[in-house]
Amino acid sequence: MKKVVIIGSGGAGKSTLAKQLGEILNIEVIHLDKLYWQADWTKPPKDQWQKTVEELLKTDSWIMDGNFGGTMEMRLEACDTAIFLDFPRTVCLYRVLKRRLIYRNTNRPDMSEGCNEKIDLDMMQWVWTFPNRAKPEIEARLRKIENEKTIIRLKSPQEVEKFISNVKQIK
Repeated sequence: MKKVVIIGSGGAGKSTLAKQLGEILNIEVIHLDKLYWQADWTKPPKDQWQKTVEELLKTDSWIMDGNFGGTMEMRLEACDTAIFLDFPRTVCLYRVLKRRLIYRNTNRPDMSEGCNEKIDLDMMQWVWTFPNRAKPEIEARLRKIENEKTIIRLKSPQEVEKFISNVKQIK
């Protein structure tokens, strides 16, 4: 595992897993949310974002967490391992609410300065509809690369803990 993509619903724990793996494997962690979102939740121009991701992919090793459908294809092509956190929506929704309480009126460590943690109906709906809306497309993209790359599907926090424990033992 030298080039790892971590994808999944909001609240699944992508950033937390990326940080843990980065520490174990001594690989740079790239939180795509932190690079994408500018102060006050401002989006970069699409072409600029594409170029940013293209540059990040040129390095020898990385762990990238985030979905961003517009760049997912290129990230999956460049990775050697894709981890899909396929958690139940109730777990993700609970974690989003919990995260909001923890980081109220401030920003998370994996976000850009000026992007205070917020929760709104759009975010809740995005998490709730993720299994029906986004998961089929993610699964289709993973099927395209499953013969060339290592695909890891983790379906619960317990499976993530077991995975981390196994990585520690191997390392």
